[in-house]
This record gives sequence, C-alpha cells and structure tokens, in this order.
Amino acid sequence: MKVNKIKLVFLLGIFASYSSSCSVQNNVVKSVPTKSTTKPNNNISNPKEPVAVTKPVVTPPTEDIFKVNLPEIKREFRGAWVASVANINWPSRNNLTVDQQKAEAISMLDMLKDNNFNAVIFQVRPSADALYTSNIEPWSYFLTGETGRAPYPNYDPLQFWIDESHKRGLELHVWLNPYRAHHTNGGSPNSLSMANKLSDIVIKLKNGMYWFDPADPKTQGHVSNVVKDIVKRYDIDAVHFDDYFYPYATYNKGADFPDNATWNAYVNNGGTLSRGDWRRDNVNKFVERIYKEIHAEKNNVRFGISPFGIWKPGFPEGIVGSSQYDELFADAKLWLNKGWVDYFSPQLYWPIESKGQSFGALLSWWKSENTMNRHLWPGLNTVEVKSSDRPAEIKNQIELSRQILGNDAGEVHWSIAGLTKNSNMLPSLKNGPYKEKALVPKSPWIKAVPLQTPTLFTNDNGSFVQASWSSKNIKDVFQWVLFTQYNEVWETEILTLENLSKDIPKFKDGKTLNAIAIKAIDRLGNESDYMAKKVK
Repeated sequence: MKVNKIKLVFLLGIFASYSSSCSVQNNVVKSVPTKSTTKPNNNISNPKEPVAVTKPVVTPPTEDIFKVNLPEIKREFRGAWVASVANINWPSRNNLTVDQQKAEAISMLDMLKDNNFNAVIFQVRPSADALYTSNIEPWSYFLTGETGRAPYPNYDPLQFWIDESHKRGLELHVWLNPYRAHHTNGGSPNSLSMANKLSDIVIKLKNGMYWFDPADPKTQGHVSNVVKDIVKRYDIDAVHFDDYFYPYATYNKGADFPDNATWNAYVNNGGTLSRGDWRRDNVNKFVERIYKEIHAEKNNVRFGISPFGIWKPGFPEGIVGSSQYDELFADAKLWLNKGWVDYFSPQLYWPIESKGQSFGALLSWWKSENTMNRHLWPGLNTVEVKSSDRPAEIKNQIELSRQILGNDAGEVHWSIAGLTKNSNMLPSLKNGPYKEKALVPKSPWIKAVPLQTPTLFTNDNGSFVQASWSSKNIKDVFQWVLFTQYNEVWETEILTLENLSKDIPKFKDGKTLNAIAIKAIDRLGNESDYMAKKVK
C-alpha cells in the first residue's frame, strides 16, 4: 500500500503539472514566429522546440488595427548652399574658436529646420583642401587661417554638420569643387598646399588662382580618390559639384586655358577631336566616372551638379548670355540626357521677367532635356536677384517651379545668407510656399531595400493618447510620418528619427481624435507600409 500511495501522489503531480501547462498555453497571445538562429543539437533524439522566455506585452485588441486611406505626404526639395570659400557663409571668419564655429553652424541649421527646409549643401572642399579629417588633402585655410593646420581643440567639422543636420531631419550634401586647387583668398600656397604638392598637374591662372588640368589622368584619379574617401567614411546623403569645370575666361584675363602639354600629348598619340570637344570629353568622362563610383560605394548616396544656368545662347530661343558649353567646356545637357546625375540644379539666377534669361523659359527647356527623369531643382539667387521686391520674386519663382515641375519640385537657395539678408525673406517663405514641412521627392531609379512596417503602440492617458513606435530595421530609417485623424480629417507630421513617441490630445479645436497611423521613411524618401489604430 505504501508503494502504491507514492505512485498515486506522483501521478497526481504529473496530471496537475500538465493541467497547469495547458491552462497557461490557452491564455498566451499568439504572435508571428521569428526565425530561430539557434543551431540544433544533433546528439539529442527528437529535440523539442526551444521555448523563448519573454516579458509579457500588453497588446491592444486586433480590431483596433485597421486599413485606411492615408493622405499623400507633401514632397519638395528645399535646400540652401553654405559656402566656406573666402568665408562667405561658414565659418564667418578663419580665426573663430571651435565653440564659435559650432554655434554658427547650429544657428544656421536651426534656422533651416524652423523654416521647413529639408537639406543643406555644405562646402567641404573649396579648393583642394578639407573641412574634415583627411589623409589626402590638408585642412582648409578658411577653417583655421593656415593651410594644413587642424582646429584646436581638434574636431571634425563635417561629422559635426552631419550629426546636427540629421538631428533636425535635414539631409547633408557635401559640396566639392573638383578642379580648383587654390583660391586667391586662401593666403599664399604653403608646402602642404596641393598647388605645390601636385604642381605637375596644377596650372596657375592670371588672376592668381591655381587649377587642376582636367585632361590629366592624375587629376581625375586624385579627385576620384577624394570623393570615394568621403563617401566611404561619412554618413552623407549626397555629393554635390557646382559650375566650376574648366575655369571662366575672366580667371585667366581672357586668355585660353594653358593646357598645351596635355593637348599636345593627346594629338601626338593620334587624337582626332577638336580642342573644344577634347576638353568636353575630359569632363564628360569624369562626371560619368564620379557618378558610377559613388553608387558603387554606397548606392543610397546621390550625386548632384549645379551647372551654370545657360547651356548655350539660343537654347531655348531668345536666351542670351555666356555659353558654358564653349567657355567652361561643360556639356551639362549631355550629363542630364545620360542620367549621370541624381539631381540637377541649374543656376537660374535671373528674374522671371528677364528678357534674355527668362527663369521660366530656361527651367522649361532644362525639363525638356531631362530624358532620364532625374530630379530637376533650380538654383535661386536669393541673395541678389534683381527685383524691387526680392522676397516676392523668390516666392514667385518657387510657385512657378511647382507649376513647371509638378510633384518633383524643389529648389536650392544661393545662399543661406540670402535667407537673412532681407528681413522679409524667411517670413515670406514660411508663411507662403514653405508653410508645411515636406519630404524630399523619391528617387525611383535607385534600388533600395524596402522598409518593414513599423509597430505602433497606444496607451490611454486621460486627455491624451500616448503613442510610440519602433521598427525592426531602424538602421535604415531616416524619418517618421505620424498621421492623426480628428473627426474625418487626417493631419500629417514629419518627425526626426529620434522621435519615438508623442502625447496626442484626444480633443483639438472641437474635434475628436479617431485614429493614429505611423510610417517610416528611408534615406531616399521611400515610405514603408503603415500601421494604423483606432482610438476609442
């Protein structure tokens, strides 16, 4: 009897354990299983599935998650150039302390964020020098007052600008001058200057500037290495070139560019192109190379060029002025036709009513040449466009650009100083075309890994709903878009990556909060699917 009693107690214990186990299993909220990365133990026969121990999560009823037609998110590129050459914009002087440099940068970036811009184009290589840590070229004279001298205490200005831009939801485009080797405002070239270190491929012009010879393969290789180095080491959004290819004729006091050595070598090796076509071919090959190398290194980093606004006089009919095709040997139309850029910002620095350089006529012509459907975002002369009412002129140019370009609209302001030089400029933009925030337009020709749908959590908190969200691939997220529905009207809010929660009022302006939704946005402006929840 004693043995049987022990057996009975043992059996009752097993039954109780089994019943308890079944009871727990029947109350577990099921979720989508995740793929196990645990390697199987082949020494155990009939191994059981590993049991994951997780903290309980309060999950709202599934009927709160629903499908809805969300409004389209406003898109427009809104950028501003920040020039470092000759201390035009930043730093304002070459003898500022590091703290003063940082304070100036933060002030500029706050201004852009507060006025609903979404990009900054920051000049990091004004003349074969660096406003960043580089083993290829020296620290810039415009940063410290001496070519090659590091800031003290040492810091990386480019990294600082990237971090502070992204905190504010702004893209950071690095602006480089590919061929300028030394600027006349950069002091005398010292032993660390590339004008001396690469003197065999550098030409001194009559105005005192030094220029790399675009035809020399060493020039192309050197600039290529600079670009790839920046793209590889920094978390930038784009690389940007401006209008300086072969130099403007005035830089050499009207004399032809002195490239006899490389031209004679070309002819002696059997070259058959005219000198002009040969120069253009040098630049064409270089532009194509840079575009392909950037995307080979990081596909999500875009390449933009801001050429002179006129390709040739007479294109379109009635246009007069300088010819970049013949003077700068820049066949910018070809680059656009070939799709060797991700965005194109011709410098349309003339008023809408200009007879010989009509803003609208030039923009429409460039659009007609955009056969690969790249982004076309004109450069605006916000500093000094000729007009009795400059803020009204710039506002009208933005509105006209929207009419011509449609959903892919955008513009770049030359320069950030133009936004503050006239006290009415920023209010005119903020109360007008830039009243709402906007995402940058998508770049559908660039392949991207699709973002996963973010997870939305909500919690009733009296007069507010506490909303929070997350994403499994948050490393690919750049921004969030939060949607809130009051009565039947949806509102949108673009938030930076660091914003992972928000207290949303249940009542606003006499309207009741009905639903909340969230989307993730990647570095190219692509949207994830959404998660939406009803609010009770």
